[in-house]
Amino acid sequence: QVQLVESGGGLVQAGGSLRLSCVASGRTFSSFTMGWFRQAPGKEREFVATISWSGGSTYYADSVKGRFTISRDNAKNTVALQMSSLKTEDTAVYYCAATNIVGNSRRLYDYHSWGQGTQVTVSS
Repeated sequence: QVQLVESGGGLVQAGGSLRLSCVASGRTFSSFTMGWFRQAPGKEREFVATISWSGGSTYYADSVKGRFTISRDNAKNTVALQMSSLKTEDTAVYYCAATNIVGNSRRLYDYHSWGQGTQVTVSS
C-alpha cells in the first residue's frame, strides 16, 4: 500500500489550465503504475490517464487526449496531471491511484491505493 495526497484543484474558466499533483509516501513509488481518475456529480468514477513506472508509457481517455498530460518524477514520489483547454465537462473530483500492474490500466479495480481527491471546477 501507498498513501497518496492530491493537490492543485480549484476553479478555472473554460479554456484555462490547471496542474494537479499527487505525492506518494513510501519507498516503492517507482514500482507502481500510476493513474488519474475523476468523478463528476451523479456519475461513476472514470479513467483519465495512466503512466508506467518509468514514465515511458502513457495512455489517455479519448475525452482528454491532446489536452491533458500525465507525468511523474520518481525522485520526488510525485505524479502530475497538466490540464489545458479545460471544458465545463471536465468538472469533477480528481483522484490519483496506484497499481502493481505492469503496463497501463484503465480499470478502477486494478488500482489498490487511492488519494482523497481534489475538486476541479470549470466555469463557462
